Amino acid sequence: MGDQTMPETVMPRRKRKTLEERIAERQAKLPPLDEGKHFEHGPAKFVFVFLIGFVVLLHLVGLVVLMIMDLQ
Repeated sequence: MGDQTMPETVMPRRKRKTLEERIAERQAKLPPLDEGKHFEHGPAKFVFVFLIGFVVLLHLVGLVVLMIMDLQ
């Protein structure tokens, strides 16, 4: 019976914060985003820029094809 501790002397276990709480704390430490200078999702930015470039290129190719067809 010599090694038993009294319940008052036992330190309570620290509960680990939930994932949501840890993410919220990490985001709270970040500086505010600059208006108009930040695109939050990298892959979405890549797809957006690619699609805009593709549409512009497709219009230019269509214009050239129509110009060549009109000359003949």
